Amino acid sequence: MSQTSVAGAGGSLGDETTELRILPAASAASDGLPADRFLDRELSWLAFNQRVLELSEDVDLPILDRAKFLAIFASNLDEFFMVRVAGLKRRIATGIAVRSASGYTPREVLESIWWRAYELQLQQARLFHDSVLPELEAEGIQLLRWDDLTPDERSEVGAFFDTQVFPVLTPLAVDPSHPFPYISGLSLNLAVVVRNPVTGNELFARVKVPPLLPRFVEVGPARFVPLEDVISAHLDALFPGMEIQQTHTFRVTRNEDVEVEEDDAENLLLALERELMRRRFGPPVRLEVEESIDPHVLELLIDELDVNPHEVFRLSGPLDLTGLWTIVGMDRDDLKQRRFVPRTSRQLSEVESALEPDILSVMREHDVLVHHPYDSFSTSVQLFLEQAARDPLVLAIKQTLYRTSGDSPIVDALIKAAQAGKQVLALVEIKARFDEQNNIEWARKLEEAGVHVVYGLVGLKTHSKLSMVVRNDGDQLRRYCHIGTGNYHPKTARLYEDLGLLTCDPAVGEDVSNIFNVLSGYSMNTEYERFLVAPHSVRTGLIERIEREIDHRRAGRPAGIRFKCNSIVDEELIDALYRASRAGVPIDIWVRGICAVRPGVPDLSANIRVISILGRFLEHSRIYMFENGGSHEAWIGSADLMHRNLDRRVETLVSLIHPDQVADLDSLFDLAFDPDTSAWDLHADGAWTRRLYDAEGRHLRDYQETLIEYKRKHGFAP
Repeated sequence: MSQTSVAGAGGSLGDETTELRILPAASAASDGLPADRFLDRELSWLAFNQRVLELSEDVDLPILDRAKFLAIFASNLDEFFMVRVAGLKRRIATGIAVRSASGYTPREVLESIWWRAYELQLQQARLFHDSVLPELEAEGIQLLRWDDLTPDERSEVGAFFDTQVFPVLTPLAVDPSHPFPYISGLSLNLAVVVRNPVTGNELFARVKVPPLLPRFVEVGPARFVPLEDVISAHLDALFPGMEIQQTHTFRVTRNEDVEVEEDDAENLLLALERELMRRRFGPPVRLEVEESIDPHVLELLIDELDVNPHEVFRLSGPLDLTGLWTIVGMDRDDLKQRRFVPRTSRQLSEVESALEPDILSVMREHDVLVHHPYDSFSTSVQLFLEQAARDPLVLAIKQTLYRTSGDSPIVDALIKAAQAGKQVLALVEIKARFDEQNNIEWARKLEEAGVHVVYGLVGLKTHSKLSMVVRNDGDQLRRYCHIGTGNYHPKTARLYEDLGLLTCDPAVGEDVSNIFNVLSGYSMNTEYERFLVAPHSVRTGLIERIEREIDHRRAGRPAGIRFKCNSIVDEELIDALYRASRAGVPIDIWVRGICAVRPGVPDLSANIRVISILGRFLEHSRIYMFENGGSHEAWIGSADLMHRNLDRRVETLVSLIHPDQVADLDSLFDLAFDPDTSAWDLHADGAWTRRLYDAEGRHLRDYQETLIEYKRKHGFAP
């Protein structure tokens, strides 16, 4: 496999490097910095999803993992169109055409997205048909079309259609008495042209593919056919007496971002529920059709759906490869990466045993830094709350909930604590995108159980990951706190890489208490001892520390900066990093997704390195480290370096004060940036290239697999 990332139109994955077009910024550069110093955030996101697609291309990965990354790529792109593209279209429609920091107008960004996203979807389709499908078939898994089925299989599937599919279907005619139906976002649909044999008239109808039925129907052992093929083959049952002339699959993506007027904050739940209903009717932002579609049918869809021709993506079927999750879920461990089972952190339990560790007792002895999913979430953070809920000496629990699972043991623990008479406060962020309805339901369930539920501050989302337990320890009331980089979500905690600090430190307890008082009451506190809190002090606190590194460098003291985050686009922070680079401060940036930094530019960012690591786990933790003249300083928390996080969210970063914990985090950066570790490198022109093989053609070390092996043997990090 090529070590470079991808490509222009028509090229296969790995043929050449991707270039992000840089346009000069409209505003004057600050501090003598060049105007074209920022990459565009939207194109940077597409480059991130391209990296996901490259994982699907990696022939050294097991085939079901390759299929998994195809599904993730498709799901990511759906959300990108629903939110980011929809936002650009909204800005254009309202006349807000201010150039971004990268120099693009919204119209220019949108045009770039159309051709780049279409190019990536074409590459995804080619990869699916030319590489993934043949390898699946070689392993005995066949994804067929209707024409590939045997007569016996067609007969069996026909019975399935009659009993399981036909009763669910509702054909909708389009004629002068039947207006064109509403097409819901992300639904698969059949455009059907039928002919009346009596009159000779051709008529149009739409049939929705039921979303709650299996996406791929199993017709035999490891033999599957798309559900839309099954429906297409049995349209005579839906249109008896009519002649089926044409059938074409199509799919619409709509604006599904939610906006709630803050004037409605007094009744936020009802306002949000109304907005969730309106979301279903958002304007379209993309139309996917099979490349074989008849031009007249396509013209009808474009007119009736009111989409721009640039928003039409003609693809080889089947559409919607998120459906590959059905295949990925097969019980074929031989075609997946070796199963990973998290273990209890050695800081909580020196040896694995059937007895659960006493989390509160360990926290009284020393702070614990857990690293998920390598350290089990269920036997650390989840157990912390479950033990607190049943501990008779615990008086109160306070908890933030941004996202959690549908059968959340965290929520169950809070309910049990409230039922046991403890005072329980839950800050539920019901505006967490695409989890709004789920969080509304949990909020009501918590309230019914006697939990005090609050919804945070007007105008701000609460993104902090905080938990506090107040216990009567006899000689004192002690506060036990958890500060995390990820959500209190037991299921994603097995897939997301995150950090969490469990501590009884009084300064942390005071800071967490103050934050909860701000969120639930009328406190206006902005002073904290071990915390940086957005929107007040995360940006300014990080910039002050960047400037301090410049001072250390100029004074000849050790200086260096290491950041790990999901995204970095904030111009003020990036400019501070550019100033530090100019002063000679070495800077390592480890980013999973969007990066507006242009590294390696002479007299600007020559001392900045940027890498990205993707793999079986989603790198989700946020770490901000400073060499600080030799007195190393590290912060972890919920905040990415984006405008929304720093200005429109309640975010927290906590400082780590134990040298061994800081050293552990440093070792993660050492491993990630080691030339023998596989990663993607970002270049000054905006191209990402993958480091996968050494000069002799041997696979470079896999960062996550290395940590799995090391932690099994030793503990926290290499």
